[in-house]
Amino acid sequence: MNQQFEQELQSSWQERQEYAEKMLPIIGSLYRKFAVEISVYGRPLLNASAIDVIKAHRMVRLHEGIKLRLRESWPILEALNEMTLAPAQIDIGKLAFDFHYGSAVDETDLNAYLRQQLQSVVDKEDDQKPRDVVLYGFGRIGRLMARLLIERQGMNNKLRLRAIVVRGGREGDLEKRASLLRRDSVHGPFNGSITVDEERQAIKANGAFIQVIYANSPDEVDYTQYGIDDAIVVDNTGIWRDRDGLGLHLKAKGTEKVILTAPGKGDIKNIVHGVNSDNITADDTILSAASCTTNAITPVLKALDEEYGISGGHVETVHSYTNDQNLIDNYHKAERRGRSAPLNMVITETGAAKAVAKAYPKLEGKLTGNAIRVPTPNVSLAILNLNLDKQTDKLQLNEFLRDTALFSPLQHQIDFTASKEIVSSDLVGSRAASVVDSQATIVADNRVTLYVWYDNEFGYSCQVMRVVRDMANLAFPTLPA
Repeated sequence: MNQQFEQELQSSWQERQEYAEKMLPIIGSLYRKFAVEISVYGRPLLNASAIDVIKAHRMVRLHEGIKLRLRESWPILEALNEMTLAPAQIDIGKLAFDFHYGSAVDETDLNAYLRQQLQSVVDKEDDQKPRDVVLYGFGRIGRLMARLLIERQGMNNKLRLRAIVVRGGREGDLEKRASLLRRDSVHGPFNGSITVDEERQAIKANGAFIQVIYANSPDEVDYTQYGIDDAIVVDNTGIWRDRDGLGLHLKAKGTEKVILTAPGKGDIKNIVHGVNSDNITADDTILSAASCTTNAITPVLKALDEEYGISGGHVETVHSYTNDQNLIDNYHKAERRGRSAPLNMVITETGAAKAVAKAYPKLEGKLTGNAIRVPTPNVSLAILNLNLDKQTDKLQLNEFLRDTALFSPLQHQIDFTASKEIVSSDLVGSRAASVVDSQATIVADNRVTLYVWYDNEFGYSCQVMRVVRDMANLAFPTLPA
């Protein structure tokens, strides 16, 4: 390797770093001013590092076959910074690629191009009011929901975490709750600052004042005494799953709607965002966000059924152990779950295959399902063995799923990887409901086996956030369309 080559390599890297570092303040400013979230080919850049920005640009080559340089997307970001925008999710990677290499390659006026692509949000007045959010329960999902809400903290934030409700209240409880939010063995340290206000019984995180309320029943809380009104309550406990039980939240002063982070029973709508979220109406006061597995598999199944048709199949989930299992062998009311979770693979049932039909009725009665709990703390795998109505091959099927992940209305739900080396721990923190492992795809005529990864904690929490946003009647279009 000669000296000139080394200098060119170093110069290229330095250029990318400089562009990424220039981008970060604008990315933050666009969110704080307009609630506009910037991404590159679906990779969110809010609160990202310079290295994250560079990596997001490198990923474009895997999808398009050619590089997208930071100096090509930088003018897009500069132009956005001069505009007045309504809240949106704007993909500067797709805009830059289209402008330089795609359908707009002959376009010379960048500002006119952007105004045309973003016409639904350019020079539009933001009249969306912020909504109060309460987390009822502060376990695995509750704390991840808190992280997702706090990372968007700012004057223009539309979903404001105002309180968490837990049982107990023993000495030292507040500091322990804050410590669990601050440090996580799976998801790493909290990105920001957390302090405890013992006098006011609250947690302060990145400028958010979060009241900690102790209660044993949802209907005994008066949120209005804390200045909380018309709140959306996210019930993370799983204790109440029917309309009567969840309706207790609506008896509390200061609440308006409630969402359950588990499958709902009876006539409660089970929402998988991107699949049946159009069914959410302004009159809905109680909704369920279904289960993590249902959220992982239903978007993929919907996409496949609409393109190829599904006549039947079996879903096997290889699921990380959960807090419902025992650390060591002990009594458990369910079969096998009493055996030590960190030491055993445990066969158990899952209702996810049947639950798919609640969100996507076309597959009712067509799927069976089972589950194996395995000794990993997070990230699970769904194996979809399907019989399609049309024949296909591995290349065609993977290309369809890649395009679905990048350009379809399901782009927030389905991600796609072509890596030959990816393993479960690489998917911790994935914001998609599922990630299709294209290298593992098997196709034989009309019989297909797909391997679909999912972060059953964080990816699911992102789906819950999307449902909360819809319940709050907040519009955040994904652009370019």
